[in-house]
Amino acid sequence: MSLRPEDVQRIAHLARLAITKEEGERTLGQLNDIFGMIERMRAVDTEGVVPMSHPLGGAQRLRADVVTDIPDRERNLANAPARQDGLFLVPRVLE
Repeated sequence: MSLRPEDVQRIAHLARLAITKEEGERTLGQLNDIFGMIERMRAVDTEGVVPMSHPLGGAQRLRADVVTDIPDRERNLANAPARQDGLFLVPRVLE
């Protein structure tokens, strides 16, 4: 599968991107390279290959799911620039 210059212009239009003719030609080449790589990958026979969850076959080290530290509200609020009723006060973001 390869794209034509019209396809790139249509994709750019749908993405609301303004591209020059040179940018379109460069993008066309890049996209066709990507599609070519995908076609080469599809051509590889993977029959009988077991899917891998990790490329190096490693195992994740997991820790026990236990509470180790209970947050101290007063200590956490000690450096707060503003606070009220035990909560951080922050500037209004939405009007």
